[in-house]
This record gives sequence, structure tokens and C-alpha cells, in this order.
Amino acid sequence: MALFLLVLVVCLAIFGGMIALLMLSGTPRYRTEPEHLLELFDKALESRVSETEWNAIIGYPIRHDDYLDGIRRRAQRLMDEHGRHGRVTRGKPLLDTTGQEEFAALRDHLAAHTSLVKQKQNE
Repeated sequence: MALFLLVLVVCLAIFGGMIALLMLSGTPRYRTEPEHLLELFDKALESRVSETEWNAIIGYPIRHDDYLDGIRRRAQRLMDEHGRHGRVTRGKPLLDTTGQEEFAALRDHLAAHTSLVKQKQNE
């Protein structure tokens, strides 16, 4: 009987510790910064981005910055209107010609905004 109680207490301690560990640990969060979007946009303009990487970054909402989320939504809209899935694997650009031009303008706008924000922070 003593052996049974000892095993029961040890099992309860292990299970209790695991439950406490799971409840106290938070879920990991990915925070998209302007540099991440600029890097992704550069890769997309050079046709070096995979669709998985594109969907992982562009499909994830940016809740900490409304401006960046607007840029993300515009990029997603450009892909929906001017992009074709599977184009990169066939050696073609991610977006058609009109989409490439609009996307380059969006990338330049984000780069200018990011440099302006950094300049204000340094002052």
C-alpha cells in the first residue's frame, strides 16, 4: 500500500508540474517589423521568394502597427489581383508587369516611411 501511495504521489507531482508549466508558459508571438516587410518585398521583386514564405508573412495580421497592417493588406490585395500561384516555380515573376510596378511603388513608400520614422526617433 505504501508503494502504491508513493507511485501515486510521484505521478501526481509530475502531472501537476507539467500542467503548471504549460499554463505559465505563453504562446510564442511573431512581431513583424518594417525591415521584415522590406526584405520580403525585395525578394518578391527579384522573384526569390517562395509562396510559403510570402503566405506566412503576408497572411499573418500585424496588430501592433496599423500602418504596417495596411501595407500588408495592400500587398495581399496586389497578389490577389496581379499574382498567380505557382508562377515562381515556373521561373516567372510573382506578379505581372502592372503588379510589379505597383508593388515597387508600395515598397518605396514603405522604405521612405521607415526612414522618416527612424530619423524622427534619432532627433
